Amino acid sequence: MAQPAVGNTSSEEKAFNAAVEYASPSASSLSADGALINASGHRQQLERNFGLMSVIAYAITAGNTWIALGGTITIAIYNGGPPGVIYEFIVVSIFYWLIGASIAELASSMPTAAGVYHWASITAGKHGRICGFFAGWWNFLGWLLGLASVCQIVGAQTVSMYAAFHPEFVALQWHVFVSFLVITWLSCAIALFANRLLPLFESLGGFFTISGVIITVVVCAAMPTVKGTGHASNNFVWSDWVNTTGYSSDGFVFLLGMLNGAFAVGTPDITTHLAEEIPKPSVNIPKAILAQFVIGFTTTLFYIIAIFYGLNDLDTVLEQSNRYFPLAAIYRQTTGSGGGTLGLLILSFLPLFIACVGLYLTSSRTLWTLARDNATPFSGFFSQINPRYRNPANAILLCACLTTVLGIIYVGSKTAFSAFVGSFVVLTTLSYLTAILPHLLTRRANITPGWFWMKGAAGYVVNAISCLYIVVFIVIFCFPFALPVGAPTMNYTSLITGGLTLFVAAFY
Repeated sequence: MAQPAVGNTSSEEKAFNAAVEYASPSASSLSADGALINASGHRQQLERNFGLMSVIAYAITAGNTWIALGGTITIAIYNGGPPGVIYEFIVVSIFYWLIGASIAELASSMPTAAGVYHWASITAGKHGRICGFFAGWWNFLGWLLGLASVCQIVGAQTVSMYAAFHPEFVALQWHVFVSFLVITWLSCAIALFANRLLPLFESLGGFFTISGVIITVVVCAAMPTVKGTGHASNNFVWSDWVNTTGYSSDGFVFLLGMLNGAFAVGTPDITTHLAEEIPKPSVNIPKAILAQFVIGFTTTLFYIIAIFYGLNDLDTVLEQSNRYFPLAAIYRQTTGSGGGTLGLLILSFLPLFIACVGLYLTSSRTLWTLARDNATPFSGFFSQINPRYRNPANAILLCACLTTVLGIIYVGSKTAFSAFVGSFVVLTTLSYLTAILPHLLTRRANITPGWFWMKGAAGYVVNAISCLYIVVFIVIFCFPFALPVGAPTMNYTSLITGGLTLFVAAFY
C-alpha cells in the first residue's frame, strides 16, 4: 500500500500547520523525496481522472435534486399542499445558493478533498484544530447517512417497479432491505474496482438525469389530455394552501416544510471532495457548483409543476404512498398504466443508482482525508491508497459496511432508520457553518483569495446570510413534523445529531 500523505504525523496540529502553509490555490511544491504536494499540504496520491464536464455530471447526478424532492413529495405535501412544495423549494434554494457561493470561494482558495474539514481548520485560526475536527466528522457522518438514504430509496423503488405489475403484492421492509443490500454493495463494487471509468459512468448519470427529467415532464404534462382526465386546476397547483400538520401557524409550517427542499438541494460541497481528482480545481470546482445549482433548480421546478398538474386525486396518492414508493403512486395516476409507471420509474432509477456510486466517492474521500491527518481510529489503515485501483479502498469498504449496518436498523425499525437519515441536512449544514462562520468572524482574512472570490461587502453579506439561515433552520428542522406528537411521528434529529456529536467529542 502507498504511504499516508505528507503531514500525517503523530500530531494533528502539525498537519494543520502544513495545510496552512499550502493554503494558496496556486501553491505547488515538492517534498524531500520529490513527490508532488497539492494545495492541502499532502502528497498528490489520487489520479486526476475527472474533467469539468464529468465533475458537473457527477454533481447533478449525486445531487439528484428532482429525484430527491420527488421521492419525498408525499411528505412535503402536508406542509402546504402543492403550493407549499413549490414555494418552499424556491425559497430554500435561494438560501442554498448563498451557501453554495460561500463554499465555492473557500473551495477556490483551498481546493482539497477534505472540503469543509480543511477550510474550518484554516478559517478558525487558533481554534482551527477543534473546528476542523468537528466539521470533518459532521460532514462525513452526514454524507454517510445521505448514502444510506439514497440506497434505501433505490431499494424501495426497485420493489415498487415489481409491484407496478403485481397489484396483489404487499411490500414488506425485508423486501426493501434485500434490494438495499444489492444496491449498496453493487455501487460499492463499482466505486472500488472501476475508478478510472467513474468519469464516464458519472457522465452517463448526468445524461440520464437531464434526459430523464425532460421525458418525465413531457409525459406528465401530456398524459392527462391523452387519457381525457384533464389537468389539475391552477388554484390546486399555485394557491390552495393545505396545512395538515396540526400546527396553527401557516408561516411556521412553511418554514418547517423547507426541510424537504433542503434535503434535495443541500449538497453544495459534493464536488469539493473531488478537488484532488480534477485539473485546475480552483477554477473548475466553483464552475461545477454553479452548474449544479442552476441545472438542479431549473429541472426540479419544472418537474414538480408538471407532476402536480398531472394529478387529479391527491388523497389516493397519499393513501397509496404508504404501500408504494411515493413516485410510483403519482406516476400510476398520471399515466394510468403499469407500463407507463415502470417506464417513468426507470428514468429516475438509472441516475439514482449512479448517484449511489457518486455518494461513495464523497463519503469515502471525506473519511480518507480525516484519516490521513490522524483524525480517525486506525488512521494508518484508512489513509492508505490502494496501489492497484488508485483509490482509498479501505475507506470505501468501511462506508459500505456502515451503510449495511444502517440498513439492518431499517429492518428492525423504519422509524429509527428515518431518524438517522433525517439528520443528513442538519449534520452537513453544521459542517458548513463551522467553516463559513469563522471565515466571517475573522473578516475573511485567513485565506488567500482564489479564482472565485466575492469582493467587498458582497462576501460579508453572503456569508452572514448563510450563517444566519443555518443557525435558525437547524433549530426549526428539529421540531416535530406534525402535532400531536407520538413515537412514530417524533422528529429525532436533535437526538441523533446530539448523540453523534457527543461520540465525536469523546473521540476528540
